[in-house]
Amino acid sequence: MIDVRHEKDKRRAAAYDGGREVGECTYVVNDGVWTIHHTGVDASYQGQGIARQLVDRVATEARSADVKLKATCSYAKAVLERGAQYADLLA
Repeated sequence: MIDVRHEKDKRRAAAYDGGREVGECTYVVNDGVWTIHHTGVDASYQGQGIARQLVDRVATEARSADVKLKATCSYAKAVLERGAQYADLLA
C-alpha cells in the first residue's frame, strides 16, 4: 500500500511503498502562496493515481494552512484548474 505524507520541512508531499520513496510533489513558498513546481512518480508506479494523490495531499495541507496554490508543473496545473474542489485554493 502506498503511503502519501506531507513533509513540511522539505516542502513536499512524498509517496512511499514501504521504505522506498516512489514519488514526490514539491512546492515553493512565497508571500502566502505555495507554487507546485514538480510532480513525479517512479516509472514502475505510474498509472496508479499516485501523482494525483500527491497533488491532493499538497492541496489538503494548503487548505489547512490557509494558503493559496498555483502550479508551474504542467500536471499539477491541469489537476488544480480542472477540479472544482480546488477553486477556493487557486491564487
